[in-house]
Amino acid sequence: MTSLPTFADVQAAARRLEGITLRTPLLENARVNAMLGGRLFLKAECLQRTGSFKLRGAYNFLASMSEADRRKGVVGWSSGNHAQGLAEAARLLGTKATIVMPADAPALKVANTRASGAEIVLYDRVKDSREEIGLGIARKTGATVVPPYDHAWILTGQGTAGLEIVEQAKALGVTLDAVAAPCSGGGLSTGIALAVKGLSPTTTVHAGEPAGFDDLARSLRSGKKETNDKLTGSICDALLAPTPGDITFALAKTLLGPGLVVTDEEVLDAMETAFREFKLVVEPGGAVALAAALTGKLPVKGRTVAVVCSGGNVDHATFARALARHTA
Repeated sequence: MTSLPTFADVQAAARRLEGITLRTPLLENARVNAMLGGRLFLKAECLQRTGSFKLRGAYNFLASMSEADRRKGVVGWSSGNHAQGLAEAARLLGTKATIVMPADAPALKVANTRASGAEIVLYDRVKDSREEIGLGIARKTGATVVPPYDHAWILTGQGTAGLEIVEQAKALGVTLDAVAAPCSGGGLSTGIALAVKGLSPTTTVHAGEPAGFDDLARSLRSGKKETNDKLTGSICDALLAPTPGDITFALAKTLLGPGLVVTDEEVLDAMETAFREFKLVVEPGGAVALAAALTGKLPVKGRTVAVVCSGGNVDHATFARALARHTA
């Protein structure tokens, strides 16, 4: 890597995605605003094709490849949302996709990935290395590895959501004080930061993570890449990357404000609020930025803030658990 991706790269990704990804809505709720004392907007990427933002980066990656490389196929690893986005991008572009997924991935995400025509290889999240399995498949077949976050084509594709956020806010006559997005390896948060800073330099951008898996927040504080002690143990299955990516951390150090860390209980409350007030189905990992806003970790009072609800691929039992937390 000789240079980091730029705002212009996000703009180029937006042109590739025109007519492919949905321009998801930016939602506001008067009751929630009154409770928080400011204006809170939700970017509903849970309504995106495949149920998450991941199609943006996966399609941008495949569309940037040569036709010869696409004919050889692609391989990726993911707990579910990147898997679904990559599988669907491959289907749209007529490319064979093989996805390495943890055996404990939500059944819904596995089923949806298969439904887009991908071949799935399961692995043990604790004992096995998904990277080694995926790289082995790539060496054997000649397929191109499509990483879940640490690649310029991926994160600039994800960043197109940030372009939309600022443009949609501007159409409402709003300048955003802050934007926050969920974070695993950092592709979404840094891609969005590139876009937001390119259009609205005074807006701060933050990454939200589950407690115990806040490697980026700790890395931003220490100035070097930190690693999580555990690989499992949060309901936010989509946000369990062990450490920030090399490219994403290089961007995060210059583009992101302090990290936001929330508990699983706060995430469940946010899921319930998203359903009750915004009529959105949001998965745990997709609700961490919203949880930060609702708990005051991302201040909303007297400000205008947007948070990304990044995915809605939640199993029935977990969603029912979230809804049960509301008492009349």
